[in-house]
Amino acid sequence: MWTLPNLLSLFRLCAVPLLLALAWLGLSQPFFWLLVASLSSDALDGYLARTMNQPSQLGAHLDSWADLATWLALPLCGWWLRPAAFASELPWLAGGLVAYLTSVLVGWAKFRCLISYHTWGAKALALLAGAAVLLFFGDGPAWVLRALMPLVVLAALEEILITFLLTEPLSNVPTAWHAWRLRRQTVSKPTRSFGSHLPASEPAGS
Repeated sequence: MWTLPNLLSLFRLCAVPLLLALAWLGLSQPFFWLLVASLSSDALDGYLARTMNQPSQLGAHLDSWADLATWLALPLCGWWLRPAAFASELPWLAGGLVAYLTSVLVGWAKFRCLISYHTWGAKALALLAGAAVLLFFGDGPAWVLRALMPLVVLAALEEILITFLLTEPLSNVPTAWHAWRLRRQTVSKPTRSFGSHLPASEPAGS
């Protein structure tokens, strides 16, 4: 459990209540730098898991829980720290949040666990979203959040499709096409992860 990638995911989980507290108190500078550290750890954990050969099922789930907690906390932080700017983008943000939560709930309804597909689309979105929220909380334009929402919806729709295609909860499914191919190849042979050459799971910075 106590590998460096897992510790980075645990750091992100522990950072969430502190981010909320700093935002509530209006401490924008400490909040911003803690957010930089949190998002940087998200980018690093999957890379380190691969390069250090430390992928694990636990790591994939820790990464997913840290993602969920962080991205659910940030709207509140935005409301407290930049209320006027945040309110101007609220309808768009609400749509993106609904799409994201729908993908999570569909996965939970089918598999009774938090999905951790770490798709290519989700990884690309995580990088763009990280840059956008840092720009927003660094007093940049609010429209960057709106620009992300179509990508959030597309990533959520792909994860919903993957959930419908899979017969069991898997980690690290790159795309819906991979899920479809895996379903065809393993209908009668259970597996724990996409591709026989992969370990059970792999934390990813998404």
